[in-house]
Amino acid sequence: MSCSLWEFCRLQELRTVRDYLFQSQKPEPAEENNEADNQLSWDTSDWESAWDGGDNKEEETTSTTTVEEETIGQTGPWLQDCVVALSPCSDLLVVAREQKAVFLSAKWHTDDSGREEMTLDVAWTGILCTEEGECVSSCVCIPLASQKRSSTGRPDWTCVVVGFTSGYVRFYTEKPFSAVKLNLSHQNGVLLLAQLLHEDPALRLKCRTYEIPRHPGVSEQDSATVSNEAKSAAAGSDVIQPPPLTYKKWGLQEMDTVVDHSSVGIMTLCVFDQMKNASILGGFNASVKGNPPAMSQYVAVGGGPYTGFYYAVEGSSQPLLSHVAMAVASKLTSALFNAARFGLPDSRRHGESICLSPCNTLAGVTDDFGRVTLLDLARGIAIRMWKGYRDAQLGWLQVPEERGDREFSPSASLPRRHALFLVIYAPRRGILEVWAMQQGPRVGAFTVGKHCSDKKSERAKDMHLLKRLTTILRSREMEPDILENEAKIVLLDIKHPAIKKQALESLLSNKNVLVSCLTNITSTLYDTLKQQDPEDVDAALLQLCSLQLKLLQLYTDIQQLHSAADAEACSDNQDSLEGMIDELSRVGPILQRYAQLTSRPSVSFAQDSPDSPMTAQAFLSQMECTEGGELKVIRGAETEWNHLGNFLFWGSLCGKSPLHKVCDTLQQAGVSPQQLLSLLLSVWLQREKEVLQKSEETVRNLHTLLSALSNMKGAVEESWDSQSVSPWWQQVRSTCIQSHNAAAALLAAFVAHRAAKASITSHADSKLHSEWEAVSLELEQWVVCVRQLEDVLVLQTLLLVPPPQGAAAGTAAQCSIKTLLEGGTGGIADNVAKWVFRQNLAPQRLKEILQETEDKDKDVELGQTSGEEGNDEKEQRPEDTDRTAELLLAVCQRFPHSLSPDLLFAHCCWEYVVQWNKDPEESRCLCSAVEHLKFISSPHIQLGISAMMWSTFIVKRFSAAAFLMEKVGKAPKDRLCRRDVGMGDKAVTSFLGCCAQLLQILMEADSAVEEVSPPELSIEEAWCGAEGPASIAELALEQRGVHYPLVQHHCLLASLLNAAMTFSVKVKPLSLFDSKGKNAFFRDLTTIQLMPSGDMDPGLVSLRQEFLLRVLTGWVQAIDDPSSSASGTECSPLPPVGPRADWWPALCLELGSLLQVNPDILRRHLVCELYNQGLDPRAEEVMLEVEDKDVLGSQLLVLTGQRLSFSLLHSQSQTQAAMELLARLPPTLCTWLKAMDPSELRCPLVPLSHSSRLVSRLIEILPENHAQYSLALHLQEAVDAFTTED
Repeated sequence: MSCSLWEFCRLQELRTVRDYLFQSQKPEPAEENNEADNQLSWDTSDWESAWDGGDNKEEETTSTTTVEEETIGQTGPWLQDCVVALSPCSDLLVVAREQKAVFLSAKWHTDDSGREEMTLDVAWTGILCTEEGECVSSCVCIPLASQKRSSTGRPDWTCVVVGFTSGYVRFYTEKPFSAVKLNLSHQNGVLLLAQLLHEDPALRLKCRTYEIPRHPGVSEQDSATVSNEAKSAAAGSDVIQPPPLTYKKWGLQEMDTVVDHSSVGIMTLCVFDQMKNASILGGFNASVKGNPPAMSQYVAVGGGPYTGFYYAVEGSSQPLLSHVAMAVASKLTSALFNAARFGLPDSRRHGESICLSPCNTLAGVTDDFGRVTLLDLARGIAIRMWKGYRDAQLGWLQVPEERGDREFSPSASLPRRHALFLVIYAPRRGILEVWAMQQGPRVGAFTVGKHCSDKKSERAKDMHLLKRLTTILRSREMEPDILENEAKIVLLDIKHPAIKKQALESLLSNKNVLVSCLTNITSTLYDTLKQQDPEDVDAALLQLCSLQLKLLQLYTDIQQLHSAADAEACSDNQDSLEGMIDELSRVGPILQRYAQLTSRPSVSFAQDSPDSPMTAQAFLSQMECTEGGELKVIRGAETEWNHLGNFLFWGSLCGKSPLHKVCDTLQQAGVSPQQLLSLLLSVWLQREKEVLQKSEETVRNLHTLLSALSNMKGAVEESWDSQSVSPWWQQVRSTCIQSHNAAAALLAAFVAHRAAKASITSHADSKLHSEWEAVSLELEQWVVCVRQLEDVLVLQTLLLVPPPQGAAAGTAAQCSIKTLLEGGTGGIADNVAKWVFRQNLAPQRLKEILQETEDKDKDVELGQTSGEEGNDEKEQRPEDTDRTAELLLAVCQRFPHSLSPDLLFAHCCWEYVVQWNKDPEESRCLCSAVEHLKFISSPHIQLGISAMMWSTFIVKRFSAAAFLMEKVGKAPKDRLCRRDVGMGDKAVTSFLGCCAQLLQILMEADSAVEEVSPPELSIEEAWCGAEGPASIAELALEQRGVHYPLVQHHCLLASLLNAAMTFSVKVKPLSLFDSKGKNAFFRDLTTIQLMPSGDMDPGLVSLRQEFLLRVLTGWVQAIDDPSSSASGTECSPLPPVGPRADWWPALCLELGSLLQVNPDILRRHLVCELYNQGLDPRAEEVMLEVEDKDVLGSQLLVLTGQRLSFSLLHSQSQTQAAMELLARLPPTLCTWLKAMDPSELRCPLVPLSHSSRLVSRLIEILPENHAQYSLALHLQEAVDAFTTED
């Protein structure tokens, strides 16, 4: 759906209209008006300020029309102060102000080109008011077709109805009858009828027109009385007394103010609405007629309420106007008979106007809040509202369906459909909008000028030309020469300098126009401006043309230099690498390795490619001219800056363009050498991969370009103080220091170092003496910079090594001198620690590599083998792993202080615990952090790191786990662990084990700090300028000491929690401690707390003993390996971690001593559990440490009896020999065996050799006077006999 504005006529004499209506305010003209005076210059200051941003300097030129505007004093839109009425036929326009009025009628004119157009010319001017003090308040033009006798169907004439502030309404003809004098207010205006309707001003006049089907849009008024009077006036008769008009006059009650209304017409309510209204108005006892009456609906807008709906029942008498003249004069109004009224109440809102739709079902209302409300007249409700339309004016469009659209439609025989649109004119915004009804979108919007003040002037024409140019530029199919000619014509036709400048800028920014076209068009415009009188030419426009021509010429010259192959351009650069060969060969291996790591494929977009050609429009958008006439590059986005650098210098760096010619061209254009240097370095650093592919050639060309730029005027200051650093070379160093492209920055530093040395030498020679101090100061800066860049290159190469498959993902860190210095003294170690994490490098492996670094007696160059001693080891490792280790060695050698083992282990420990804190489910990270912590040799650093880890990351989750286990009384399930601790049950188990190890390390470090002095942290000389946060090691050394008993107290709890989670033991861990112990938990480890002391309550000791016994039982069950237990006496090795770890018994014994539990009880229980599980070899090892052998002997005697009872009595495969042996046993032994319960054994099927060995051990540990010694002897005889039989 689309719409457009259609011009149907023009107003040629608006100046005449204004001069007549505002004649009292106009002084005598000082000079004669010229021909153009009749074309009114409107006050368009607000419109122009919105277009030109308030810069209307071109309007300051004096002109006759502008002077007249100012003298008249019309600072605002004068037409807004007038009453304007346009005939629906568009052939009559009435403009009135106060007592005066001007009638403009339609006439056809032929313009200079022979094209006919309709204009509205002044047909009559005069004074309409006859009463003293009255003014015109409203007006409406009504076209009339008397009895439809017009042959064309057009109206015969138009009646002008005018309302006055006195309450009179007068009817006029629009024809100029000079001979008629009937109540004339002017010689050329005919008054048909005048009537006083009320003593208040006539606010609005409205007329409902009749639409002729044959000619849509032409209106007709059925009024024979007025037509006859018009005939009489036309005939020149002044004796006919016109009959009074029939009328209805209503008093709209219960509405505070009425400013506008609409008569909707006759309507009939449905039965439901009739009953609803009767109930609301008449109450419960209201009577309802059978047939709903026909009513006239009126809608009024104003205040209190701002919209009111009125209904008058038809059928009342209609008195003549003459019969009630006295009643009108005394403000008496007829009653509103049988009326039902309601409205839209809004105490703050006041309606301003109402506009009825052609179909009489909708109406638009404007109010003082700047809203436009759409009303449904049938239901009396608001269905839509627009905001932001203050002082809006409304209209309606009803568009019929196209006939061609219905020819093939199934509904072709039905009447044509119509689409309804609401037209809103917002004068303050200068926009005309068209909205589809009822809830449709906006289908059109037109800029018509604020207050309809789009002046018919050169500016309006220029705006049209500007739009035409925009259309031409959007056409992609137009030939270049045609486009050039059309653009020239349009650009030269535009008169207004600001619009001409905008058109030129639009042309220059269009990517579809060729460079040659841009040059020709701009040159033509420039020549035209130069030929004009300098006083009439806008200086800014002329300067813009000159600058753009200069830039276009520069763009063309650079483009031609790059396209023309000049083989001689680089012939003089063969010696440029002298002095840098050694440096390049020294860093050659690391450059090669760096190039391999950076050459990995990556995803990029074609439009972002540096090889994409640069358009002239992009070139022009990045250049501007200073007041001094020099060209200045606009520093915009980084991609645009790099793109410009590629366009200017990449061809020269590749050797495809003449280097000196490019520099000379840029120098002649006036671009500052500092900006050229910045562009050169940006493209050099950006194209690092291509630079490394042909390093010698590109380095040679870079040296030539850098030297050429250094020799430009304004590069190196002639008055350069030898005691200070040159700003020119400092710019190069600053760029290299900030660059993340380590290899390209290092090569640029090599070149700049050599060029600076040559420049300083020549500068000193020109002064006929050698400035040694200046030379040493400048070159010392370069020595430090080169050293730092070499360090950064080796470090960046290490960071680029990709992680092994399956390791933690993440992008490689980008480092530069600036980032390392800003990272503080620990920035280097922090970067390496992040790399260690990405590589998933085991702490033990890292220790081995660092140990190799310490064992080196001489530096190991990257890429070289360390000798024959390491060949065997290298053959066992993959090649990539070996090269990575060598790379790490090289980095550690370049940073011997920053990457000392303790500092690196400290940063690795912190990096792993930080990563674990991000994802606590990754328990591997916390375990690795603890392992790195163990390898720190300095107890001071170890103590500080441990304390920071505990307080920052550990204690909160540790306390949550303890309280959770205390609450549930056992090892919590996975869901509860995730809810309270933030990780799953398996991760909690590992976490608690790491907590115990961390606290153990903390205790050991606290014990050792007294014996060792704190380490002195240092940094390399080249990096002593580091500023930033303190390193982890420095923070660790600043930590306060801890309270050893409190740490041990927490370590005890951590071990208990770990054991309970590992073996799923039911326990309330905090209940194993008294009140003092509970109160000391989770306190700051540096504070002194009141700890438990003395003998513990026996009840607590019993609970502790029971818990430790269950832990030992769980461990025995965990290590059970049937294959190993059945094989013989040898014990299979146990893993170092997990529930099968071999250190659990020792831990339980240690915990027993701390918890006041008798350790011998734990040992005896462990021996019995091992025998019970069938792990006899392990039990024999523990048995040696038992002190109370008598009790152990009694316990093992029962266990032996259970084994023999199972073999003789409870085995499913009882043999004849076993039955005979049982019969030969002594009665006492037989009775005792039958009393045994083999079901208590977890592993009853034990080899007889194991049981025989156990009985032998029993006889050894039991004294002969023991009560069960004889029983043990009988058991040995039975087992030996059974073994023999077996």
